[in-house]
Amino acid sequence: MTAPVFLADPALLAEAADAVDATARGDGATVLLEGPEGRHAVSVRRLRTGEEVVLTDGAGTGAYGTVSAVSGKDRLEVAVTSVSREPEPRPRITVVQALPKGDRGELAVETVTETGADAIVPWAASRCVTQWRGERGAKSLAKWRSTAREAGKQSRRLRFPDVAELAGTAEVARLLADAELGVVLHEEASLALATAELPREGGIVVVVGPEGGVSPEELTAFTRAGARTCRLGPSVLRTSTAGTAATALLLGRTGRWN
Repeated sequence: MTAPVFLADPALLAEAADAVDATARGDGATVLLEGPEGRHAVSVRRLRTGEEVVLTDGAGTGAYGTVSAVSGKDRLEVAVTSVSREPEPRPRITVVQALPKGDRGELAVETVTETGADAIVPWAASRCVTQWRGERGAKSLAKWRSTAREAGKQSRRLRFPDVAELAGTAEVARLLADAELGVVLHEEASLALATAELPREGGIVVVVGPEGGVSPEELTAFTRAGARTCRLGPSVLRTSTAGTAATALLLGRTGRWN
């Protein structure tokens, strides 16, 4: 089993990288993990001295080492032997996710993150039953971000997806206009995403509509921005799973899963 991943202070990881670079064998680089991450490592994962771990800032840096000391229920030290920096992936894949009902939003964020999407944009589509307003909206966004962070660690990612602020249709249209390829998933589209021409660089933005579908007005706005309508396959997926299926297909076709 691969070593577990924990989120660490970027400043501490930078210091560890400098220490590794300054020594021939990488000796003397120690990172302290405490607080919620340390508690999870010690009390939940029950890590002990000598076990391998990976520390990351969630932005592409990975520090590899072993647990050198454990103290209390929420504190351990990691002896770091190497530090790497993962390049930004190309092409970058952004999933625009219309707000689903209930906890399906967290499910969508979790599986899209585990699959490998680079950014997630919550979208207040006109046919969304769920609405994010005021304190409820702030809590929901925080939950999406927490879900992406935990899913990033679970899937051993060094680079966690950005979860943007809630977007309206006009903002989504601007994202599509700026993308190398903008796609709106639609069951009646004649073009299959599996055969669409894909860019090698830049960004791909995939829009996933709500349970009630993308409205004609929204579809017009998105196609005017340069987006193409594409279908995934012969079956109709739920809004909480369509983004994951599209991300997997794109990662395979662009070579990022090679």
